Amino acid sequence: MKQNSIPVLTSARIRLRPFVASDAIDVQKYAGDRDIAYNTTNIPHPYKKGMAISWIETHLQEYNEGRGIVFAIEHRDPVYFIGAIGLHAMLNEHHRAELGFWIGKPFWGNGFCTEAARTLIAFAFQTLKLNRIVAYHFSRNPASGRVLQKLNMRHEGTFRQHMKKWGIFVNVEAYGILRNEFIPSKIVK
Repeated sequence: MKQNSIPVLTSARIRLRPFVASDAIDVQKYAGDRDIAYNTTNIPHPYKKGMAISWIETHLQEYNEGRGIVFAIEHRDPVYFIGAIGLHAMLNEHHRAELGFWIGKPFWGNGFCTEAARTLIAFAFQTLKLNRIVAYHFSRNPASGRVLQKLNMRHEGTFRQHMKKWGIFVNVEAYGILRNEFIPSKIVK
């Protein structure tokens, strides 16, 4: 990858763009929602002041080192912040990455996550030349599973009590898709 800046990707309604420092206010607001933290593996609650800007400051180095890529999800017209999406744990030797995302609670149920994920997966397979993308979600969060199913990702198993969130062991659902299985225009309704 070895570039100096994270690209901008667009689709019909949204833009995936690099985070900027001014996004910290929205990240703090939306990622700080208890329901967002409850449904994600790595967002803490409470989300303390300063965490957002610290997180944003890691993105460019992570990208330039080939370890991952993180985008702000932004509505195009009118312009407003929606959430975050990225590819993590990119392993160049194996040409795979893990898809992760969160959407601000006011924007749930509008298809933004599916649109953002489809755009990012197309970029991952076509530009980054990845071969496989995996994604995980808590079993108690079926909405994330529906996003992955709409992307034609295959359910590959359930990891029982795989993670501990807030003192409780939770099951995790695993999904995957290969480059030759992805059809950019195919979104299951």
